[in-house]
Amino acid sequence: MLWRGKLPHTDEPVEVEAYDGRITAIRRLGQDDKTAALPWISSGWIDVQVNGFGGYDLNGTVTSPSDIEGVTRALHRRGVAAYLPTVITGSYDRMRQAFSGLSRYVQSGEFGSASIAGIHMEGPYLSGEDGSRGAHPRAYIRNPEWDEFQRLQDAAGGLIRMVTLAPEREGSVPFIEKLVKAGVVVAIGHTMATGEQIDRAVQAGATVSTHLGNGSQPVLPRHPNYIWHQLADDRLWATFIPDGHHLAPPVLKAMLRAKRDKSLLVSDAVMFGGMAPGRYSSLIGGEVELTADGRLHTVENPAILAGSASSLDVGIANAIRYTDMTLAEAVSAVTIRPAVVLAMPQLGGLAIGNPANLTLFDCNADGSGMFVRETVVAGETVYGPIYGPI
Repeated sequence: MLWRGKLPHTDEPVEVEAYDGRITAIRRLGQDDKTAALPWISSGWIDVQVNGFGGYDLNGTVTSPSDIEGVTRALHRRGVAAYLPTVITGSYDRMRQAFSGLSRYVQSGEFGSASIAGIHMEGPYLSGEDGSRGAHPRAYIRNPEWDEFQRLQDAAGGLIRMVTLAPEREGSVPFIEKLVKAGVVVAIGHTMATGEQIDRAVQAGATVSTHLGNGSQPVLPRHPNYIWHQLADDRLWATFIPDGHHLAPPVLKAMLRAKRDKSLLVSDAVMFGGMAPGRYSSLIGGEVELTADGRLHTVENPAILAGSASSLDVGIANAIRYTDMTLAEAVSAVTIRPAVVLAMPQLGGLAIGNPANLTLFDCNADGSGMFVRETVVAGETVYGPIYGPI
């Protein structure tokens, strides 16, 4: 199979060849009128935080194969070739069934199973305080327990690759050390930690801040607070939700400048993404409202967001539009950088021998005109012209 496109970081037209699911050749093409009309081509986009999308939920009472496939197909239409299904705070039984369902789906080899690069466990070891806990149900938030995590990891078939926790919870430091030793990426999020607690978590092995600037109280001390501490810590990577609601454009611009090449873009998409405005009932957030401009918040407290209703392609365009991030940098923030964070470098770049995960898309230098043409996973087109428009 062959795909042609322009590399975002050089504007160079290339031809990518794949066989048996892997890239076998990358050839430069000469510049002519035909190559000028080529789309951009990059390694397949990676989203490390997806709770659901398009009416499909990964955090319902039952996480069914149809939910997993529905989310995966919806993400393919948006250019995402690999992602981390995100299981959030709930009862042990609810979380366990989600992990088991995802594990069975991956093992089945069903459509899109190759797109699941692991699982992100967000909670339940988070702050229980309003604001910082976000839409995570207080009733199920608890201190970390290693035996419980091992049982959940067993249910997941070892697929839990990232855990977001609040480092101020009792027992978090030894818990982080055990996670890191087990090869799990540790992220800080939904926290009210002090600077000292954040520092101890990083020393223990935490490497990421989850959706930095969000999962926090609406009102904070101006200067010493957990957002500034994480933003200034050069040891930490940070994920950002560029949907235009989680972070106001000037805030996103300043934060991306601070984190520079340690910034990742994520969707944090939930099942209501891509749906019509209105009020909906959610097992996790309770009653939520999706406004006409795409903002999703809890009905009980409109100041608290209930996840994102935007997809990663929208986020990439927003990051370029609202900040001084270039197209090449934005693409890096959804390819190379998440692959490095996940210690899965083979997913992050166009190189011979890497899995043939590709995203072909149109986008102008100012972020306008974003349109996904084709998504390829393991050398197979999973979204493209034969599937029709988005």
